[in-house]
Amino acid sequence: MKTDAILNTHSAKRTKCVVYTRVMGYHRPVESFNIGKKQEHKDRIHFCEDKKVS
Repeated sequence: MKTDAILNTHSAKRTKCVVYTRVMGYHRPVESFNIGKKQEHKDRIHFCEDKKVS
């Protein structure tokens, strides 16, 4: 099933998700950021550590 079809069939169950990020020692919702800060948040690269193999 394609993503669009899944979203359309379950559209009544969907709710808005608020994403928070840590700014200057406290958490703020990303939706309250200005345009430049929103883009900066979108451009972030998340660190993912590989599992150590023994």
